[in-house]
Amino acid sequence: MKASSKTPRLIQCATPWSLIEYPTAKKEWSMKRKIKAIKKAGFDGLAAIPDQKASDLCVKLGLKLMGGMDGSNVTKAKKEMVRQRELGVTHMNIQLWDHDTALPKAAKTAVKLVNAGDSLGVKVHIETHRDTATETPEKYWEIARLYEKEAGKLMPTTWDHSHFAIVKHLTPTNYVERLIVDPAMIQLSELLHLRPFNGHHCQVPVTNGKGKLTQEFIDYLAFVEELFVCWLQGPKPRPDLWVCPEMGGSAGYHLSGQPHPWPDAQAARIEYAKAWKRALKRQSEAKK
Repeated sequence: MKASSKTPRLIQCATPWSLIEYPTAKKEWSMKRKIKAIKKAGFDGLAAIPDQKASDLCVKLGLKLMGGMDGSNVTKAKKEMVRQRELGVTHMNIQLWDHDTALPKAAKTAVKLVNAGDSLGVKVHIETHRDTATETPEKYWEIARLYEKEAGKLMPTTWDHSHFAIVKHLTPTNYVERLIVDPAMIQLSELLHLRPFNGHHCQVPVTNGKGKLTQEFIDYLAFVEELFVCWLQGPKPRPDLWVCPEMGGSAGYHLSGQPHPWPDAQAARIEYAKAWKRALKRQSEAKK
């Protein structure tokens, strides 16, 4: 869908993590082939820690780049911000410290990282993620509170709601109530990691392997649409919204017996685009 200057676009970036051991463990595709497959599948960009070869190929194929890095060392992170910026990255995701890092320390680091990004001309977001300082809702909101107290503004966040959902063992009936609790924080973000979840599994399959959407994904998709609606209601003009349909193939996210993450990531992209169109329509109708 073509967007006017006043209509934000949904920019969907695939991660090579979805293509681990694809098509098989013994015949896994090269990074070059994976990036070409991402373009062919209709994605707008690549979500990765890019090198020069990946950047060059993305430029050739017309793909955008979503970057990221570890947020445990500000000095190293600044250098990485510069390196990725020179490769064409504008939006960067940060995983902040570790699960046992003191929250005041994590908040001070977050302020330094976001300020560094601002000074370097890149948009840095702090991710809600397992095994980091933001791994639970309680930790995240305290860090956000301390960040705002020191910085005098809200903390840019990469929302990955899957980790919070399993911590609280949520059900589809309360995804929105329990996860979209501060619209201003959602609306400030320009980065979302859309990993399908339920209250007990951080990543659920999108399809049953035969082309049919799973009930778990359908339940999650309803939440995604409400997330889009909330985001679109933010201050105008709205920037573009960058999302990663994050279906991973390692670290315990993908369970044996499930369809491979790559076909599921492609199916998720299509469904998120539909949810975005529905959200835009609802937003337009609400103005009438």
